[in-house]
Amino acid sequence: MDIPNVASQFSAGEGGGMRKNPTLLCAPVMADSVDKMHLDVSKAKASGADLVEIRLDSLKTFNPSSHLPTLINNRPLPLLFTYRPNWEGGMYEGDDNTRFHALRLAMELGADYIDIELKVANQFYDFIRGKTYDKTKVIVSSHNYQQTPSVEDLGDLVARIQATRADIVKIATTALEITDVARMFQIMVHSQVRSVCQNLVNGNLIPNLTFSKVLTFITLVGFQVPFIGLVMGDRGLISRILCAKFGGYLTFGTLESGVVSAPGQPTLKDLLHLYNLRQVGPDTKVFGIIGKPVGHSKSPTLFNEAFKSLGINGVYVFLLVDDLAKFLSTYSSTDFVGFSVTIPHKEAAVTCCDEVDPVAKSIGAVNCIIRRPTDGKLIGYNTDYVGAISAIEDGLRAKQNGSGTVVSPLAGKLFVVIGAGGAGKALAYGAKEKGARVVIANRTYDPSRIIIDRIPYLGANQIADNRARELADLIGGDALALADLDNYHPEDGMILANTTSIGMQPKVDETPVSKHALKYYSLVFDAVYTPKMTRLLTEAEESGATVVTGLEMFLGQAYGQFEKYTGMPEIVRCWFTDPRSRTVSSALLHAPASFKLPLNGEGLSLGRNISLSDQIASTEQHTSTSEQYATKHGLVISPLINRSAEQCDAKIQIRRNVA
Repeated sequence: MDIPNVASQFSAGEGGGMRKNPTLLCAPVMADSVDKMHLDVSKAKASGADLVEIRLDSLKTFNPSSHLPTLINNRPLPLLFTYRPNWEGGMYEGDDNTRFHALRLAMELGADYIDIELKVANQFYDFIRGKTYDKTKVIVSSHNYQQTPSVEDLGDLVARIQATRADIVKIATTALEITDVARMFQIMVHSQVRSVCQNLVNGNLIPNLTFSKVLTFITLVGFQVPFIGLVMGDRGLISRILCAKFGGYLTFGTLESGVVSAPGQPTLKDLLHLYNLRQVGPDTKVFGIIGKPVGHSKSPTLFNEAFKSLGINGVYVFLLVDDLAKFLSTYSSTDFVGFSVTIPHKEAAVTCCDEVDPVAKSIGAVNCIIRRPTDGKLIGYNTDYVGAISAIEDGLRAKQNGSGTVVSPLAGKLFVVIGAGGAGKALAYGAKEKGARVVIANRTYDPSRIIIDRIPYLGANQIADNRARELADLIGGDALALADLDNYHPEDGMILANTTSIGMQPKVDETPVSKHALKYYSLVFDAVYTPKMTRLLTEAEESGATVVTGLEMFLGQAYGQFEKYTGMPEIVRCWFTDPRSRTVSSALLHAPASFKLPLNGEGLSLGRNISLSDQIASTEQHTSTSEQYATKHGLVISPLINRSAEQCDAKIQIRRNVA
């Protein structure tokens, strides 16, 4: 399923169909008392919300005649009143007549919005006898807590809601997989701004009104419907961010993490300051981190800060993906331009890309996918090995008092890699390239078994057993079971690199190797960076080993990815090494005090090694644009326009400004 290219369907002019106002940001208030609601409304205003949803069903005691005037009079923000019954996911357990009285009173008092469920919308309109209230917009809503219906069914649902004479349509569904959200985006693109059916039927219900008729009418007269389309659950998170791109009327952001009115709601703070929601629009390009799990990643923090600092019109989101191939084929428009790939999809990404960089092909894993603007093909790269290996080399050089030899300090070392997945392959490849002797330790490796992964009746664990042996054979190394690592010490001064998720939040008490075995290693690296100091690293440090955190690998590979995302290597390099940017990103990510970027995939570093102790103390937001960066660092930006029948993409060419 292909999402329509939004930028081609909207124009900036008043007659082009795009709403003048951005997507509204609504804060749901679920307090159990009116006094607490007043406080929360003020907090929502201070936090940047455009309006507040008052959930009347959350009140322990509710007296409409006294409480509603208190809430509505002198309100600091527009208010949306919802009195949700338990049969639609709310907390109200009484009769509808009582709810209708309260909502009608809210309208009479000048409420800005009220929400009524589709199941009882006609009864509610009968209750108010068709009376209209100029100050109040009626949102008719439908909530599906089981699934996201087909596009056709969603379209028919839009038509049914509009047939009730609703001012605004709201549909909330549940994502069983992230590709479900694409159907909501498709409906959203076609359902914006103005009421279709009110114009079509002049306020009267037409029998058998279908979505196809609605779309035909939209095409003929250009009228569209204000639409709130959200998909609940962790896999639906992107619907709450990208609705600002695809034309959603509003989205919800909570005052506190975890205090939600529907599953999967992000906080106001994240929407405004992590995702920069105010800057997301039809032309915004979408990037994201693909994984399962994915919520631990710091990539959205880093990349969105970089986008904002450099003035790049992009947003970087979490993408909780079950089926990589299905995800990539579903989100195939040129709006979705770049992806970071993490566990467990790095190996599958090799076969999902149209083209794979030779290094990534040799490693057998991809951690960065770019959609080529000229033809839409997916190109796979691997930036893991450079970031990790250069960080490990720096750690060894520091241990050796900064030896300046051009030979890698890994040369001749015994390098033990835990894990045979995508990151394990990258580390093994990089270590081998630097002259190390490599051993692969995997949890399910069993040398007593003869494994042929092409035999169809073999189980998943048995196939995994063969991966460690295959990787070891590929790089000319050896393989052993992870359980045997505790007693593995053929020599002192070994290097240990954990590339599995063992020890990652929330299972921070886990470690892949017993502490007593760590005394044989001179350096221990852990790809896990949440937490920064894992149990493995803590115990390694206590055992006398030099430790290298996963954040150093993260920043190194992120640098490589961001360069490929933007096509602006010089400016990206400047941002990653600028003291103000380093201070901001370090504060956000709790980054290492000293970090050097790899150059040209050779494990070398930039000329300046920026220590936090040398940086400015202020962490004020760095808002320089890419043009300002270019001027500051002696760069020239030359736009090259590459036009095709379907798109017009501006490419940036950077060159040194010669005096």
